[in-house]
Amino acid sequence: MYKILSKEMLNPVVCRMKVEAPRIAAAALPGQFLIVRVDEQGERIPLTISAFDKNEGSVTIVTQKIGASSADICAMEAGDCFEDVVGPLGNPSDFVEIPDEQLKGRRYVFIAGGLGTAPVYPQAKWLHEKGAVVDVIIGAKTSELLIYKEEMAAVCDHLHICTDDGSEGFHGLVTALLEKLVAEGSQFDQAVAIGPLIMMKFATLTCKKLGIPIVVSINTLMVDGTGMCGACRVTVAGKTRFACVEGPEFDGYEVDFDEAMRRTGQYRSEEAAANEHHVCKIGRGK
Repeated sequence: MYKILSKEMLNPVVCRMKVEAPRIAAAALPGQFLIVRVDEQGERIPLTISAFDKNEGSVTIVTQKIGASSADICAMEAGDCFEDVVGPLGNPSDFVEIPDEQLKGRRYVFIAGGLGTAPVYPQAKWLHEKGAVVDVIIGAKTSELLIYKEEMAAVCDHLHICTDDGSEGFHGLVTALLEKLVAEGSQFDQAVAIGPLIMMKFATLTCKKLGIPIVVSINTLMVDGTGMCGACRVTVAGKTRFACVEGPEFDGYEVDFDEAMRRTGQYRSEEAAANEHHVCKIGRGK
């Protein structure tokens, strides 16, 4: 059993939990994920590791309440325990293999959309500590949905806030803000985009126009996290890849985003039906 050490709601639909998991914390690296199960009958839910504390023996996960299983996770409280927490899974970000002396001074820009802000945090923190120059663009529909603003400001050189409705920061899309930064003189050696597929697609198109290499995280396609179910298939450079075991990060220029987006809509009717008939089990004799 894996105890929840703390829980907080970052906005009305997103919760952050710190979970006791010493072995995972000791091995985790930026870019990796884990799988949780609420109970013996629970669905396997892949969640990106948003932070890890090797001394405390804890990992942090961030969950958005979308479907029945994520609602069960968000209903849990500090002191409750997950039946299973498995990880770290997936490949870490490529930059963890780059020598520190090569990272120092290298300029990164992270483009974080919505919940994708949480997995950006450990990557930005890692690079900042290694001496890289890190810009982070956080985008959300409204200011109410922004997360990790204070945490991110502490681990990057420049934080840029962007909202679709203009309620905070730059009024417009993250891609428009990236173009504005470059037009004003900012130069970047590498971009990393994490968020909705549609955002990553247009971030990639924008980076291609600007001549900036970009890595994207295809974690939104993952289901069982082992490659066995095949749900995370994605075409990269014309070949079928499995995001959970060969990713989750890939060269954005090589990803077939249109195919990936079509596949994410396959089970919307089933998920809607599950939500309609879902009864939360948390707190009912668990």
